[in-house]
Amino acid sequence: MRKKLAYSLGSLFVIYALLLIPEPAPVQPPPPPVSRTAGVFAWQQDDFWNGLEKQFQEIRRIGCAGAAEDLSKGFTRIRVLLATLEKKEFNPADPVFSLAEQAVFTVAPYVAGCPERFPEFMSIVVRLRDAVKRQSRRWSMDDRIVRETMYRLMYGSRAALEEVMLQMPEEVVPDLIRGTDEVSSTPSAEMLGVRLHSGDILISRGGAPTSALIARGNDFPGNFSHVALVHVDSATRNISILESHIERGVTVSTMEVYLADTKLRIMVMRLRADLPAILSDPLIPHTAARLSLTEALQRHIPYDFAMDYTDPEKLFCSEVASSVYRSAGIRLWTGLSTLSQVGVRSWLGDFGVRHFETQEPSDLEYDPQLVVVAEWRDPETLYKDHIDNAATEVMLEGADRGDRLTYDHALLPVVRVVKAYSWVLNVFGGVGPVPEGMSATAALKNTMYSERHAEVTQSLSNQAFEFKKSRGYTPPYWQLLAMARKFTNAKNVSR
Repeated sequence: MRKKLAYSLGSLFVIYALLLIPEPAPVQPPPPPVSRTAGVFAWQQDDFWNGLEKQFQEIRRIGCAGAAEDLSKGFTRIRVLLATLEKKEFNPADPVFSLAEQAVFTVAPYVAGCPERFPEFMSIVVRLRDAVKRQSRRWSMDDRIVRETMYRLMYGSRAALEEVMLQMPEEVVPDLIRGTDEVSSTPSAEMLGVRLHSGDILISRGGAPTSALIARGNDFPGNFSHVALVHVDSATRNISILESHIERGVTVSTMEVYLADTKLRIMVMRLRADLPAILSDPLIPHTAARLSLTEALQRHIPYDFAMDYTDPEKLFCSEVASSVYRSAGIRLWTGLSTLSQVGVRSWLGDFGVRHFETQEPSDLEYDPQLVVVAEWRDPETLYKDHIDNAATEVMLEGADRGDRLTYDHALLPVVRVVKAYSWVLNVFGGVGPVPEGMSATAALKNTMYSERHAEVTQSLSNQAFEFKKSRGYTPPYWQLLAMARKFTNAKNVSR
């Protein structure tokens, strides 16, 4: 009996020791060929942001009546610039764009202190976005100046609007902001007050720590982490959502299931009706959506951790839309996303990413072939979005300095057993604790990343609460970054 017990224990020890053997370190792919758009964008306007905050503080002191004249002048300046952009065509380097950017940022602190003017400001930001997208129809998205101009105006005006939203009384801010209800001939149905058409694209932001990493880990940090494609049945008008999840691969969901998954924001995008391909065949979007639906129902399509947008056998979320539209002759993401930062490449490489010139969800917003139909967000989820973003950006700064994702090596055998269990479930069509295509080591590093992110966001939330308590307003994004850096620097010193 003792010999059997000793033999069993010895066998378990050998198995445990074998399972402790680490995987080979992931081979980091070489940087992609230097493209005309590669390189991390940086605002480099800290003094300007701090000046805007001081202006906001002054407006809070003197009241809206004292700021009314300057605010009216600011609105007039923006309207003149908007009228110019809507009537004439400009090259992307024209000073008119810098003037428009400056005008929006400059008026924002006045609006933040005067809630009754918020609807007017919101309307201006929507008009500016539409004007820039119309201007971009003649531009090449492979040009760095084009990318920077669009980013500064579209992302910048969005950032200004959201900083204002976070200072507004809750009843002032609408959940839904409408854009352009582009004409479409495809079947349609209503969702949350917006008419969706088959072939529409939904870009959203999830609530997981890795969602923030996907949104911010880009040469042009963005607001979105996920892409889904809409199919509307021509007979029943039922809506199906086609999307690819890390845990399950490509799925077909109802709208209720899609909305039940955490979404910090959702934007609806639609192909322009005047595109040559759409003029030739107005039902192309529906055809693409139906193809995606058919493929998803006919076979299991695993998640593409490598983010290889040219491989149709596995699909990450962006590919769900781009692959079927490509088969219809429409190339989405006319400007590919580049991920140049060493830290981003290292961490995403640990999770299985091998392609760093790819299709990032945030960058689809800048595709001139698409119009923005609507966007949903509310102050509560918007605030979480900003907290998550600030924590992620500061963590990535550490990654650039050499911080690496580690894990508890003693847990590797346990997670490998869990991975084997997950594999069996995958074979029979189930979903296991460790996603298909993710190694045990990657799963451990993902857990470590999530724990580190939670630690930073918790500290940041606490500091932001004290900031608002003492100053009477929600801290703007640059203050959140400063708080996150303070925490991480103090933690590094204490090690």
